Amino acid sequence: MSNLEEAEVQLSELDLLSSMFPNEDEFKVTDQLALAELKDLVERCSLEAPSSKIQFIMKLELETPGGNKAEFSLSCAFPIKYPAVLPEITIRSSSLSRSQQMKLNTDLLAYLKKNCTGEVCILNAREWVKDHATAYINKDLSSSSVGKSDVKRTEDIFTRLWIYSHHIYNKQKRKNTIDWAKELSLSGFSMPGKPGIICVEGPQTMCEEFWSRIRRLSWQRILIRHREDISLEGTEDEMEEQRKFSCFEEKIFDAHGARGNHMDLGQLYRFLVDNKCADIFQMYFGVEGQ
Repeated sequence: MSNLEEAEVQLSELDLLSSMFPNEDEFKVTDQLALAELKDLVERCSLEAPSSKIQFIMKLELETPGGNKAEFSLSCAFPIKYPAVLPEITIRSSSLSRSQQMKLNTDLLAYLKKNCTGEVCILNAREWVKDHATAYINKDLSSSSVGKSDVKRTEDIFTRLWIYSHHIYNKQKRKNTIDWAKELSLSGFSMPGKPGIICVEGPQTMCEEFWSRIRRLSWQRILIRHREDISLEGTEDEMEEQRKFSCFEEKIFDAHGARGNHMDLGQLYRFLVDNKCADIFQMYFGVEGQ
């Protein structure tokens, strides 16, 4: 299957999902830039491969055997070669312990490998979760062992958000960005100018609070370009080990241009290399850094 055929299949499946689940509480594409690129490739009948993966979230509310409600989210991504390769799907629920969540994800992957390799399969995955997920809530655990410490907490998830903005000029926005990141104990950096880049990393709840605040400001365009979620054992040391940046700071890379609003992208790339995240450069700009 060619790159164009794969892109057409991915776009067709996304269209189907959006028509079946028009409510954002059920289905939401989280990377609009990647979606726009995919549509452009299909419209131009281009044989190029997309520069980034389509990412989206599906949510379900299911009734447990005890009659309660439990929410499950499926964080999904289409690898560039999907459906020739399986999609990336991670199921999360606050109703599951860490071990239950791992078992559920392992079993879903086994099901997809056995039944869906080489085929579009998001609806199949959703139906499997709908039919099986609640059975994992008490699986392999006695009632006495289901303690508060076993429940999956968002504090046990380390998150890194790579945010793209059409531009960042406003001094107050720049100050808010720095102040809020420090208030929430997030590390990372912001690069003002055109385009504008913000990276924040730390506990998932704090990253989501930062994003909630920043997106409420007036922007020409702002979105999460890439997101990383890493499950931890819950220790503070482990959280700190995941950080790529020691603090949060604003970075200026030899501003130039008529308005002094364009940064030296070569210096940005070297900064990303130094902090072991060089692959992000291509996600933002569609070319490899130099």
